[in-house]
Parts: sequence; C-alpha cells; structure tokens
Amino acid sequence: MFLQRASDGPTHTGLFNLYLDEPDKKWSTQIDGFDYVILSSDHWFTRTAVYYERRRVSGCRYCQIPGIADLPMMYGYRRAFRTTFRAINGREKFNGVAFLRTFALSHFENGIWNEGGDCVRRRPFRSNETIMEGVNLDSYMVQLEEFRAAQRLGKKKFRLMLAMLLRPDGHPSRYGHWPTENLTLYNDCVHWCLPGPIDTWADFLAHMIKMEARRIYKEKILGSK
Repeated sequence: MFLQRASDGPTHTGLFNLYLDEPDKKWSTQIDGFDYVILSSDHWFTRTAVYYERRRVSGCRYCQIPGIADLPMMYGYRRAFRTTFRAINGREKFNGVAFLRTFALSHFENGIWNEGGDCVRRRPFRSNETIMEGVNLDSYMVQLEEFRAAQRLGKKKFRLMLAMLLRPDGHPSRYGHWPTENLTLYNDCVHWCLPGPIDTWADFLAHMIKMEARRIYKEKILGSK
C-alpha cells in the first residue's frame, strides 16, 4: 500500500491520512539485517488522502474538505519517495541492496477505470503502437528524479516500466474478481495477474540479484589480495 505512515479515515471511508515525511516504522525499522529490500508502491497514491508534513495538514488529494488545498497526485508521490530514500540512507546498519520497482502502469482503453475502460488485448503491443504519457510518464519520472537525488552505492533501479508498456495482455480485465449477479464491477487493468509479464518481473529481479552477488564476490576477492 503506502511506504509512509498512513491511516484510514475515522469512519473507514477510504480517505487516508498520509504522513509524507514519516516512513512507516513497520518496515523502516526492520531492514538492518536484510540483504535486499524491494520498494514497491504506486497506484494507491491515486486515492483520496489528506497530506501531513511535520504533523500538520499540508493539503490533500480530492478530499473536498473546506480550507484544505487540493494538491496534485505528484506532490504526495514525490515527497513519499523522497522520505523513503532518506529513511533507507539513514539506516547506518543497513548494508544490503535496495531495489526500486518502477511504476507499474495500467492499460485502460476506451475510457478510464470508472468510465467503462477495459483491457482486452491478447498480444503485446509493437513498439510503434503505444507511447508513455500522462500519469504513467509523470509517475515514472518522479521516481527516477528522486532516486537519482538520493542515490548511493547499494541502490538499484528495477526498471519494469518500459518493458511493461508493451504488455497490455497482462491484466485480468473483468476476470479480476469473482462473478457476481446483479452487481457491476470495474475492469481490472491495473494488476498483473496473467502469466507472461509477471514472470518477466521475476526473471529481471533474479538477474539483478545474480549480478549483485557477482559484484560482492569480486570485491571480496580483490579485497583479500
């Protein structure tokens, strides 16, 4: 869900309270002995939320609360990743590798998610059939910019965006939920549930871990000479 401290609204209406400058201690205080950490968070930032910084309300996204400024999604998204990277860099005992899984884009066509959008393609796009744009491009660029600003030895980008741009066939569409009579549900063109693309994620990660292990081994060999 979120990498920052967050809570649902008091009546569980889906309005989240998101503390942009505070990492969630459930993960940030537990990674010191980890060899690898995978950072994965994106589409939840499209949800309605009240933003807090320094324990005070700084704005919101679609909250419609009088007196609170409505801010773009990228405001919270950028600050959340900035806080995440600072939290990792601040862990003096964490000597592992942090992988950033870049934005996993959606593939809605003929409408957005709540206006009849669907994903019914059964083959990958060709390279000239689609482009990266809109919120997909904005989210990806924010991640890269914040990653580069905080980068140090030990961080790696897990860059899925460009490869998955060409895979509209990886989403479950109307099969992303149980069939229910007399109930209209939205098509799922966000999650990656079908075989193929998601297996590529695992292949990419396995390769990156293998390359990192080789790097560490070479450093140990050279250091012992």
